[in-house]
Amino acid sequence: MLRAVIFDFDGVITDSEILHFRSFNRVLARFSAEITMKDYYKTYLGLTDVDCFHLLIREGGLKTGTQKIEELVKQKNQIFNELAKTEGRIIEGVQGFLKMLGQNDIPMAICSGALLTEIELILEEARLRRFFETIVSAEQVRKGKPSPEGFLLTLRKLNKGRQISITNAQCVVIEDSHWGLAAAKAAGMHTIAVTNSYDAQQLALAEKIVTRLSELSISDLQQLCA
Repeated sequence: MLRAVIFDFDGVITDSEILHFRSFNRVLARFSAEITMKDYYKTYLGLTDVDCFHLLIREGGLKTGTQKIEELVKQKNQIFNELAKTEGRIIEGVQGFLKMLGQNDIPMAICSGALLTEIELILEEARLRRFFETIVSAEQVRKGKPSPEGFLLTLRKLNKGRQISITNAQCVVIEDSHWGLAAAKAAGMHTIAVTNSYDAQQLALAEKIVTRLSELSISDLQQLCA
């Protein structure tokens, strides 16, 4: 039985991965460093900001100490927020899909590697915040995707105050990366991938793959949990 849908944010709800990419590079430019778009999508896209900077420092792409990471994340977040206010865009088909779930009384949540301020800003601008019961963001977990920690925390938050708990197998997760799909699978949840960031071949871990959320019906989701 389908009882909840959990969304990734960047690349699923909003087309903001390019804004993250540009924000990272504006920070890195101060150190005469850069991430190529190819490397960003191959290596960094599924990571939290903290993990991205840790990896860049560890691999020698960023010449600074790890004690500076908190400040670098703040700088990147500020740049992203400025870009999101003018260039943030909700992906086609998302709003109709959220309305369909709402009409069928399906609880919705977000589990993302983005910061809460980034998520809330874009949702409020698009007037979509009302659809989501809970949001789990990067700063709420110790380990980002592909760890299942975020999805398990999201489910605990969804179950708070419910008389009949939602089980892992009653959740459908919608993701755009193999990191997220691996995390959802490890959490014992069903998976749908959208090809907004990667092609279908790279998302083969998903139980169902679509190009747009508007392709999905409520029966498609229910069948995954049957």
